[in-house]
This record gives sequence, C-alpha cells and structure tokens, in this order.
Amino acid sequence: MASDSIKVFCPATVANVSCGFDVLGLALDTVGDEMTLTKTNSGEVRITEILGQDLPLEADKNVAGVAVKALLEKGGFKNGIDIKIDKRIKPGSGIGSSAASSAGAVWAVNHLLGTPFDTLDLVRFAMEGEKLASGAAHADNVAPALYGGFTLVRSYDPLDIIKIDAPAELHATVIHPQIQVKTADSRNILKQSISLKDGIKQWGNLGGLIAGLYTQDYALIGRSLEDHIVEPLRAILIPQFQEVKQAVLEAGALGSGISGSGPSIFALSEGTENAEKVAEAMYQVYSKTGIEFDIHRSPINPSGVKIL
Repeated sequence: MASDSIKVFCPATVANVSCGFDVLGLALDTVGDEMTLTKTNSGEVRITEILGQDLPLEADKNVAGVAVKALLEKGGFKNGIDIKIDKRIKPGSGIGSSAASSAGAVWAVNHLLGTPFDTLDLVRFAMEGEKLASGAAHADNVAPALYGGFTLVRSYDPLDIIKIDAPAELHATVIHPQIQVKTADSRNILKQSISLKDGIKQWGNLGGLIAGLYTQDYALIGRSLEDHIVEPLRAILIPQFQEVKQAVLEAGALGSGISGSGPSIFALSEGTENAEKVAEAMYQVYSKTGIEFDIHRSPINPSGVKIL
C-alpha cells in the first residue's frame, strides 16, 4: 500500500555541458533540495513551507506547484497535495534550482499515486515548472534530475530523451559565484544563427562527448568539452571565467565550461583526487576577487531523484 507522505532528494544539475547547448545535462549527487510531499483530501495543491530561500508560497507562482498541477490534471486525479521545500540550491545559481523543485515534486507525487506515469511523462510535467521559471519549457535540467546520469534531449517534438550512464570515476566540480546572471539576459546576447564552420565543430564535439561517455574514454571526454558557439558570448558575464578555466585545466580537469546560463562554472575530472585539486584551483582564483562563492564537488548522480 502506498504511503501518504514521502521525503525526497532532488539533485542539482549541470545543463549544456559545453558543446550540448539546450540538449545535454548531468545530475549531481552531493547538492540538491529536499522536499516532503503529502497526499491530502483537500483537493488543492498547497506549498505549506519553504526553508532556505524566499520563494512564492502560492502554488500557481511556484514551479513545484505548477508541475504537480499539470500531473494531477493530466491524470484526472482529485487528490490534494501539500508540499514542503527545503531549498538548498540557490535560485539563479546555474545548477538547476527550479528544475530540482519541479522534478522532485512530480517524481514524489507520481510515487504517492502508485507511479501511473513513466519518466518521460514526468519530464513533460516538470517542464511546465521550467516554463514558469524562465519562459521556456526546456528539459535539459529536469531530464537529468529525473533520469540521473547524463541525458540527451534528442528531440522536443516529439519529446525524445536518451539517458547515458557516466563512467564510474567521472566527477564534477562546480563553483557558484554569488552574482546574478538572469537566464533571459544570457539568452538575449546569443546569436540567432551560426556559421556552418562553427556548427561542424560543435556537432563533432557533441558526438565525441557522447562516444567518450559510452566508451569510458576520459581523454575523449576532455577533448570534446569545447563550446564554439555559446561560451564565447556568455563568458563575458562571468567574472574571472577564463582564469578559472585555465586554472582547472592546469590542476588536472578534463575540461570546463559554463553551467547552464551561469554564473556557475563546472569542470569534469577523473577521480576524486583530481576533483579536489580542481576545487582548490577554483578557490585560489575566486578568493582574490572579493566575490562570495560556493564550491560543490560531486560524483555523477546515477539515478536522479531519490527517497530519503
């Protein structure tokens, strides 16, 4: 018999992953939100408590509420749902704050209702939360949060998502400078067209990265973590970006880039020792800037949202 209440961990995510703009993402394992969802007889979706951040309690203005409502409406369910959120991912961090709330909420409600929907359905519902947050129903954060590992959004129409397991020793290190980079602003500076030459470079790198993940070829993963299209434009919004990138490569990172739309910067490394050295390199660069920052070190989360 299904329980009436569930507590879940909702992972932070890194989207784009350099060459995979708007189609590639990965899930982190050591940083994320915690949510408690309870099935009620109220017939309403209610956000009863939010810890850690100042976010809307109104369900229609909160990504978790919007995503859950989409699920309930699609399934014809009349249940009420109460949602408590321990918000540990800072909004605007570039590591999928809104996606964690959206994905965690629909995964938990689906579990409470006896799992009537598959993971692809849950991505669709969580995308409604992303639409509220950024104006676009994108899946490159919610997909890895729900599937775990790396995910490739092959198509949006129809929605087609491919999960890719990460090599066991692949680790991510992420630095989050405490500055605000609005997704809308970071999209506004992008060009609406690219040269064929740049497109060919990008497709080659994306294919190389996917091949490297499948074959567990860390050197190929590193060679493929290049972005010739988006990063050169967005890097100007992030203080010390080039300095961080150079420092982490010298410290042993496979590659580095912008996490989501920024301001966070991610690096991938082989093994925990290299990931620690990368974290120290990030610290050394940013400790001289006067900007506050957080650093997260994490293996790749293999399964996404999980019960606590």
